[in-house]
Order: sequence, then structure tokens, then C-alpha cells
Amino acid sequence: MANQIRAQLELPFAPLSPRPVVACSTVLDGQAVSYVLHRSHGRRRISLTVDERGLRIGAPLRISMREIETVLREHARWVARKLAEWGEKHRPGRRWESGEILMFLGRPLQLSIAAGTEGVARHESTLLVSTQRAQAENIAALARAWLRAQALSDFAIRVARYRQAMDIEPVDVRLSNARTRWGSCHASGRILLNWRLIQMPARLIDYVVVHELAHLREMNHSPRFWAVVENEIADYAARRREIRRDAHRYIVD
Repeated sequence: MANQIRAQLELPFAPLSPRPVVACSTVLDGQAVSYVLHRSHGRRRISLTVDERGLRIGAPLRISMREIETVLREHARWVARKLAEWGEKHRPGRRWESGEILMFLGRPLQLSIAAGTEGVARHESTLLVSTQRAQAENIAALARAWLRAQALSDFAIRVARYRQAMDIEPVDVRLSNARTRWGSCHASGRILLNWRLIQMPARLIDYVVVHELAHLREMNHSPRFWAVVENEIADYAARRREIRRDAHRYIVD
């Protein structure tokens, strides 16, 4: 099927200039693809971005749809691959009910809901949530609070162990709720670690902890910084790749 691009248009009473933002669709290699086109005066070339929001195209204000179509055809394989990767990462929303699986330190915990005084307890591979209000939002709040408490305790122990090995002064460990960063470090000695890390295997948490502690030596990503990381975690590059590749297998809000 020939490639087509269809934009939402309105019948004008006067000559139209391209709208800055418009929802569009096209067919690439026989597959329908929707995207958002954003035009701007300052842009000099066409850019393609694929993330959790789908395909987005940035283009100069006056560029023709034919030129955009040409760029899409040239990058059809890349677009299809990236959309497939993001599709694999996207999971249905969490079902906060008995039998649902949560991840804790890289291992599955089966959720079990029981009537009783509100509280959460772990029994081997089961996470028991007791509540008089069995609505999903209440169960979710209790389970997340438990995960956050476990995260703060676990992270504090790991930071203490590694900062002693790295000869770094005591630091203040806090939890982060960031959507795009696993951790951050402040020159004052405060480290923020994303609570969702507690769902990942210990070796990946260790990498993030060492990464942030290393910034107290080198507040950059220079070769000296990576040497500090490597001194503690020889296979840090493999662990960093694993986080980028597999984090979505563990992390669900």
C-alpha cells in the first residue's frame, strides 16, 4: 500500500498557514501509525521522537507534508522498531487484587488481600494486605507505602556500606518519586534514590547507589568519574545496560 499522510484539516475562509500542532496519521510498510506534528519558526530540520507518548515529529513551520512523508519513509524501520520497543514496555494497569504479582528486589511477591486492621506484611513470597476498605486505591496506597518503607531501609544500608568502602563522608539518604531519573546527588551530601528501585534486583540497586556516591567525588561523568564507579563495580557498564533494557520488567507503579 502506498504511503499516505492524512492531517486533520478545516475548510478555510482565507489561505491557511500550517498549524503549529496537529494530530496526523500515516501508513508505513502497511501499518497505520499515528503521530503528533509540531511546527515551529525556530526549527531548521525535521526530527522524529518515539517515547511513551508515541511518535512525535518536529518540523520547520513552512515545510511541506511531502517532505515530512519522505523523511518518514526513509526512517520507517527505525520508527517501527522504536514503537514496538515502547509497546513491549507498556503494561496494562496494575490490578490491585489477590493474585496480582508485585516485584521486590527482583523477585515476585503475590498479593493477598484480607479483611482486617489496615497493615501490610510479607510472608515469604506473599504480600498480605489487610484492610477494611478493599477498594483498589486503598490497597495500592498500602502496598506502595510498604514498598517505600522497605526502600528507605534497604537503600540506607547499601549507601552506608558503599560509602565506607569508597571513603566518603556520611550522607543523607532520601526517597525520590521522579519519573525520569533513578537517582540524584547534591554536593551537600544528600542522595535521592527513586523508591521504585526496590522492585529491581539488588545488583542494579547497587549500581545506582555507587553511581550517585561517585558523584560526591566527581560531579560529572568524566573518565575519572567512571573509574570511581568501576573500582566498586567492575561490570558497571553491563548493569547500566541492563537497567535501560529491563527496568520495565520490574517497575510498575
